[in-house]
Amino acid sequence: MSLPTPDSLPSLTAELKRLEEIVRQLESPDSDLDHALLLFEEGIARLRAARERLAEAETKVQQVLRDAAGQITLRNLDV
Repeated sequence: MSLPTPDSLPSLTAELKRLEEIVRQLESPDSDLDHALLLFEEGIARLRAARERLAEAETKVQQVLRDAAGQITLRNLDV
């Protein structure tokens, strides 16, 4: 079994859309327990994967922002 490459992973936007879809389905009164459990498991796995990808992105940004002295300069990226 090979690990997925970054190019083979769905975009973070696609992951978040799928998570929203899972939440809507779980909130639906029509969902049976077995299906709800499968959706919940999928949601947890996708949430963990998204958190890992965000942490990796944060690490990469911090590496890029290192100054010449090797110090990390943290900047607010929301501006």
